[in-house]
Amino acid sequence: MKTKKSALGRGLSAILESPETDITSSDISGNYVVGAIANISLDKIETNPFQPRNIFEKKSLNELAVSIKEQGIIQPVTVRKLGFDKYQLISGERRFRAAKLAGLEFVPTFIRVANDQQMLEMALIENIHRKDLNSMEIAISYQRLIEECNITQEILSERIGKDRTTIANYIRLLKLPPDIQLAIKDEKISMGHARAIINIDRVDVQLQILEAIISKNLSVRDVERIVKELNGHALPPTKKTKPTALPEKHMMAKNDLSEMYGSKVDIRRNTKGNGSIVIPFNSEKEFDRIVSLLEK
Repeated sequence: MKTKKSALGRGLSAILESPETDITSSDISGNYVVGAIANISLDKIETNPFQPRNIFEKKSLNELAVSIKEQGIIQPVTVRKLGFDKYQLISGERRFRAAKLAGLEFVPTFIRVANDQQMLEMALIENIHRKDLNSMEIAISYQRLIEECNITQEILSERIGKDRTTIANYIRLLKLPPDIQLAIKDEKISMGHARAIINIDRVDVQLQILEAIISKNLSVRDVERIVKELNGHALPPTKKTKPTALPEKHMMAKNDLSEMYGSKVDIRRNTKGNGSIVIPFNSEKEFDRIVSLLEK
């Protein structure tokens, strides 16, 4: 009769199940102690609220789940202890999700101590070192580390082993308009394209270059040449369009929404009736507050 493979990984299973080791020592309540490597139920682990990554590619997750079924989890996930039989992921959410897809009930886990800022910092740094991140995800992670962990680019450079100029170049991408940031995220243009575009001051011209890159399949060198030529000549003045006056019901809605969300809401509408509702925010805390109100 064929023996079913353990899903814990070769060697790791022996460590967890060996009666001769105290690596999975329990406290008097029967709960695993900090510093242990333990085989913990997936149901007792909650995901990391500070996880900077919210998109996990489905195909890649399924492939990892198949690998876990066959080979097991080689590297334990890392958690912090919240209370009796309650844990929170620090790192390894991709493995955690794949283990669920694979039908595992338990996952090998390293337990450590961490406060909220350390949780955020560890999650962001682990995220930065992933190979499949796009440039915008890296830029956002760098900016969050600097702002939310209250560190400088120099200190960040030392902590993650990246040149400060590299960090600065990524953070500059956040100054680009949303359409260009989305094109980077969707891999329609490269970071090289973006670094060339950012040397143009006018957003309308930046967007024209973006359109040309996509429609004409321009190389980075092509864009650099275009930018150099544009910067060597005076750009034509922008066409100023007279804003469309909002109907009374839109103005009333604008005032009501501003009062509801405690933020200055902007409603834009053209003569054809198309438009948008914009709710600005100045911090992550304010963003979370607005989102919670939207979800009610």
